[in-house]
Amino acid sequence: MSRWWGVGYRRGMQRTIVSTTHAPAAIGPYSQAVAVPIGNDHRMIFCSGQIALDPATGAMIDGDVAAQTRRVLENLGAVLEAAGATFGHVVKTTIFLADMADFVVVNAIYGERFAKEPPARATVQAAGLPRGARVEIEAIAVV
Repeated sequence: MSRWWGVGYRRGMQRTIVSTTHAPAAIGPYSQAVAVPIGNDHRMIFCSGQIALDPATGAMIDGDVAAQTRRVLENLGAVLEAAGATFGHVVKTTIFLADMADFVVVNAIYGERFAKEPPARATVQAAGLPRGARVEIEAIAVV
């Protein structure tokens, strides 16, 4: 397991860039996550939105919204792990859906990862998501 100060981090201006090959590379000018110190012993981790890209190929996975949601959460989990966090550290998420009709399916799968003490959350329908994705999830964690 990577430590937040380990390989894949670039320090500067009181923030740490989080990067892992276990999640898809950024498809634009952004970081997978950014960690910032708060107080002496804590960090906030701002995770960019994840879509259902295969980390090995960078291609969208095949499958319905359930398969995409599972891949999105696997990708998000890999970014959290690279930052030294888990789903238990997440305090806020935003779910973006291409179609609000997918809410029930996405919500059920999301609930598997956040079964106890779930974070605050917003869910919105977006006019379009990158690469034709049906779901995207971003997160903020405190470690």
